[in-house]
Amino acid sequence: MQKLDRNQMAARVARDIPDGAYVNLGIGLPTLVANHLPADREIILHTENGLLGMGPAPEKGKEDWDLINAGKQPVTALPGASFFHHADSFAMMRGGHLDICVLGAFQVSATGDLANWHTGAPDAIPAVGGAMDLAIGARQVFVMMEHLTKQGVSKIVEACTYPLTGVGCVSRVYTDLAVLDITPEGVRVVEHIPDLSFDELQKLTGITLLPAA
Repeated sequence: MQKLDRNQMAARVARDIPDGAYVNLGIGLPTLVANHLPADREIILHTENGLLGMGPAPEKGKEDWDLINAGKQPVTALPGASFFHHADSFAMMRGGHLDICVLGAFQVSATGDLANWHTGAPDAIPAVGGAMDLAIGARQVFVMMEHLTKQGVSKIVEACTYPLTGVGCVSRVYTDLAVLDITPEGVRVVEHIPDLSFDELQKLTGITLLPAA
């Protein structure tokens, strides 16, 4: 089975971001989306540490370490970019000024609950960051994650067993196997990889899926 790799997942997310959108990319896997945004669209990227107008990752050797994202990775700033205080950045997030945020996750429930900051394990390091603010403040929440854990367990579950980041906040889930919409009727498959049938995807997923409309 040929799963999507990290860059293919990022490109798939980027494809769904419309022209003119204000978007926050969470730390980790979602940061790759910045490198795959369509050239014919103006998409304004926001970072919670105080940058609006973030560009793609710099070429190797051309990093400016005064320009970083929330995950402390070097980034670029596009013409017209602006810099501001951390508190102002959170006011943008909490005030409903972001169209989309793209977050990683440990689990997403059938009703769109998000768990992405702590596994609950005694030795795990919690990393809440701005995820709670983004999950509630953004108009749409896209989750980008692998479909299964390293142990082969579905990350899409009936109810999250990890501490919640937000309740009923996830709009769409992008995995290395499929794209899934969280709807009032249930979790609907938008598409899945060619190597996998709907029935095979269902067997790998911890909830009952609805076929594509």
